This record gives sequence, C-alpha cells and structure tokens, in this order.
Amino acid sequence: MSKQEKEHIILHTVNKYGEKLMTFIKPKVKSAEDAEDILQEVWFQLSNLTNISDIVNISNWLFSVTRNKITDNYRKKKTKNLEDYTYEDDNETLIIKDILLMDSESTELKLFQDDIWQALLNALDELPEKQRMVYVENEFNNKTLQQIADDEGENIKTIISRKTYAVKHLRLKLKLLYEDLNND
Repeated sequence: MSKQEKEHIILHTVNKYGEKLMTFIKPKVKSAEDAEDILQEVWFQLSNLTNISDIVNISNWLFSVTRNKITDNYRKKKTKNLEDYTYEDDNETLIIKDILLMDSESTELKLFQDDIWQALLNALDELPEKQRMVYVENEFNNKTLQQIADDEGENIKTIISRKTYAVKHLRLKLKLLYEDLNND
C-alpha cells in the first residue's frame, strides 16, 4: 500500500468515525479533555499501523482500541487537569478554567492568573514551532485537527502526532504547577 493510499484511508476514517467515537468516549471519562486525548491516541495508533488495509472491520477495530484506551485512562495514575482546580473568592468557588479568562479587580486573583498563564506560555515557548501552532490553533482558536491539516497542507496523522507530543510536553512542564496548586 502506498503512503498516499494509507493517508486517504486514515482521512476517510477520521471523517467517518470521529464524531461517533467522541460520542462513545465522552460519557465514560471525566472531562472533554480526557475524551480528546483518548481519541487522539486512537488516531495515533491507527496512523502507526503498517497493515491498515488488512483490517477487515475498521469500525470494530476502532471501537475495540477506543475501549482499551478508556480502560488505560482509568488505570493510569491521574494528575489533575487545570480545570479540576478551584479558587475561593469572596465565599464563591470558581473553576480555574473560567478564572483564567475572567476580569477582576482582585489583586490576588490577577497574580494567580498571571502565574498560570506565565507557566503555560513558558511551556508553549519550549515546543517546536509546528507543535505549538497545532496546539494553539486547536485549543485556543477552536480549530479541529482536520481543519489544521487542511490549512497546513499536511496529512491528519502528522497533525495528530504534533498535538499528542505538545500535550505530553505541556503536561510534563506544568506538573510542578499542578502539584503546587494541589498543595495549597
């Protein structure tokens, strides 16, 4: 099978099964981010197959791999996502995800926001340009990985790989921040 044929099969599979798999994953995990990570791992595994044309029933294969990835997600030691942390402000509990984007007169809150944003931006700056671009476009500009692939003229598996490596790097770099937040 040629590289072009393999890329065509992957592209067709991502377009045909992407939403179905996400719908299957979401109720089984804690957050949308976990669901996206699992789906990316499924696409990454598919893109690394050397015998993709030998799969008799792609739907069964995808759902089987997805179930295994969900199980792996349950088993692995969980580090909290940034969205799992809360902040107490005037007897109100706020979710960090929302806090990062809110305006406030509170000096303490602004310092808190600055620390988180600075850590994230520093970690993003350490990424190779193409990985950073994929992450920023997907997470901050809400572009799908397929849209990014189309815009960049790259195949989807390359974009999936870049996003996967970026997420792994950011998690590693932000682990200390997560631990600091968890100890407060």
